[in-house]
Amino acid sequence: MKITIDPNSGYCFGVTYAIEHAERELKEDDNLFVIGDIVHNNKEVERLNKLGLKSIDHEEFSKLKDVKVLLRAHGEPPSTYEMANNNNITLVDASCPVVLNLQKRIKKAYEKGKDQGTQIVIYGKLGHAEVNGLVGQTEGNAIVCESCDDIYKIDKDYPVVVFSQTTKTIDGFHKLVNTLKENGYNVIKDNDTICRKVSNRVPILTEFAQKHDVIIFVGGKKSSNGKWLYSVCKKHNEHSYFVSEADEVDMTWFQGCESVGICGATSTPQWLMEEVAKHIETNTK
Repeated sequence: MKITIDPNSGYCFGVTYAIEHAERELKEDDNLFVIGDIVHNNKEVERLNKLGLKSIDHEEFSKLKDVKVLLRAHGEPPSTYEMANNNNITLVDASCPVVLNLQKRIKKAYEKGKDQGTQIVIYGKLGHAEVNGLVGQTEGNAIVCESCDDIYKIDKDYPVVVFSQTTKTIDGFHKLVNTLKENGYNVIKDNDTICRKVSNRVPILTEFAQKHDVIIFVGGKKSSNGKWLYSVCKKHNEHSYFVSEADEVDMTWFQGCESVGICGATSTPQWLMEEVAKHIETNTK
């Protein structure tokens, strides 16, 4: 049986950037905090925790003073930077450059349209860390739409500028924009701000899933990106299975199988996919 790891799976640039920052800091000091999980993968979080990285929430962050805190790839709202300044916290800013650029664009659009009552609409997941950072650029006034069902939140009497969370689907974004226009909303600008290095994985993963008898998708249970990409695999190969670690693999999945494809989310470490591959190889001999 042949086992192949998808060369296009695994960390996106933003996650790699954040983890490299964390590892570099931890070599110098084993007392480093991070707001939230650095990546939505429990096995990688466990690995970094053993090196000294401590995950905290925003309430815990507000009580810290005179320490070093890493900002993960998702980015943070302005209030986080203000609090750090007030409490003498050294920030290691590992926010993804793509996200930081989007924050700047949203802030600029908000400031420009404030006097005209322009509404900033963000296509994204309500409460998601990246979305919270984006909303923060508008003094909390941006309207978050998870789907077309949320357009009732938007006032038809005022102009609308639309942006997207970087990891949402292109089809979903265009569907939202078209629905707004069809329902009489004054969309003066729609900004497709989806990261292509993430969205382009769909056609690549589609082809990969169709090549193999069985697909093992490795991802964290908290990963929205993982759930989405796994659904792509499942759509094109019914023999696709989601696991978070090697021990979750069921060897009965490979009966009569000649080709196994292993892939993962933008938050899945390469070492974990390799560990799963080795586990399958060892137990199917």
